[in-house]
Amino acid sequence: MKVKKLSGSERYDAYLISAYCFHSREENVEQRREEIEKSTDEDWGALTEDGTLAARIINNHYEFFVDGQPVKAGGIGAVSTLPEYRNEGAIHEIFKELLPCCYKNGEVISALYPFNHKFYRKQGYEVVTYQNNYEFSPETLSEYRFDGRVRRWNPGETVAPFVTVYNTFAKDYNFAMPRDEKSMLEHMKVNQLYQDRKFSYLFEKNGENIAYLTFTDIRHDPAAVLHVEESAWVNREGFYAILAFLGRFSADYGMIQLPLPAGIDLLRIIRSPRAYEIHKTCRQDFMVRVINAKRLLEVIRKPADCDFTVQITDDRIGENNGTWRVTADAAERIQAEKADLVVDVRALGQMTMGCINLDEAMLRPDVTVNQKEEMLRRVFHEKKIFVGEHF
Repeated sequence: MKVKKLSGSERYDAYLISAYCFHSREENVEQRREEIEKSTDEDWGALTEDGTLAARIINNHYEFFVDGQPVKAGGIGAVSTLPEYRNEGAIHEIFKELLPCCYKNGEVISALYPFNHKFYRKQGYEVVTYQNNYEFSPETLSEYRFDGRVRRWNPGETVAPFVTVYNTFAKDYNFAMPRDEKSMLEHMKVNQLYQDRKFSYLFEKNGENIAYLTFTDIRHDPAAVLHVEESAWVNREGFYAILAFLGRFSADYGMIQLPLPAGIDLLRIIRSPRAYEIHKTCRQDFMVRVINAKRLLEVIRKPADCDFTVQITDDRIGENNGTWRVTADAAERIQAEKADLVVDVRALGQMTMGCINLDEAMLRPDVTVNQKEEMLRRVFHEKKIFVGEHF
């Protein structure tokens, strides 16, 4: 397979591959041709010997917060191969070219939504458990009260207050992305309010916007379901304002579906005599890959007395391999006979982003702690995670 970045009419051919593979149903696939061919997305393709486009990947460009700092990141999407060319290594060949290019372009991490964990582990990605989902009746929250102002947003109104709340909230969560008004509106917009039945609310106390909530109304027998799409808060009172508001819907809905970021467990903090009725699941359909190990090791928050060595081997991105001395504000490659920590790049992605703690990491076959375990526990621990964008 020949791998190349796509342009012009090749982008439209790639679009048709994804439309086929992702079961799209469009009345007129030609109507978007001009728009697609002028796209500036980083679109990669694998071509057969006769020049037929067999597979494609889009690398979307983002910034993710990592321990409060925005870093350059990639979001892998539109991964698709025509069925007649599957099992021939087309996607593998694209990743061989794509990943080193990501490093050269300054990306620190890469993420994707996998169809199969095993498939993407071969490319250096590892699983992220990023969201807790809760189902319960509105009566579960009946004891919560909020005496501030609740205001529903209407299409055409400014989303600036939502942006402010979101960005205050997001900086404390790994994988969250900074937003502007345009990107915020993408999460809130509706085509026809009372057909889409998607509603957004802003919560205010003492003149300060402290939280927001976006939910959709799902018709369901015998009672409708309130599905929270997204919520954010700037303080404890904002979080409880959301719970109190949801508790008002006992006459409207039989069930509430509430997603919360990893690191926030409702079962540990809820005050309700009906807490035992709450059903909890988690989502793990997200994966992370280290692109620039040096930069990531520098960015993550570390104690002032941090000093340890970590060895990375066999990564496809050669610049990541070697032994690194990590201090509070630096990571430098050194020569050392034995590192304090030996990791595969897959485990390093989980550990640096706070997806697992050190005890879990040490159960992996590709993690070895030789010494300085106490220091490593202070560096590699669970962190709050929020994944709000889709690509």
